[in-house]
Amino acid sequence: MTATDPATLHTLLREKRPDVGGRPHRGADQSISIEAYVSPEEAEALERDGVTVRVLEDATATGRARQAEVGQGNRYAARGQVPRGLGLKLQD
Repeated sequence: MTATDPATLHTLLREKRPDVGGRPHRGADQSISIEAYVSPEEAEALERDGVTVRVLEDATATGRARQAEVGQGNRYAARGQVPRGLGLKLQD
């Protein structure tokens, strides 16, 4: 999100308390920006006079896609190996 001045951004951050990443940085036009992790609904609610919101990435969709790449089983367990440690032995 980008605000025209620091006071506007400070007020928005204090009121809405979004999950921000990093520190604010100034643009060439003296605007001030900060990245925030918000839902699409929250992004719409952040828009106001003097503040623009630009979607950089759908982090939720990216995270789910990466999780789908991970296998479900234990690739290090040898076939027929007896489990060790704490746990319960269940009958199927």
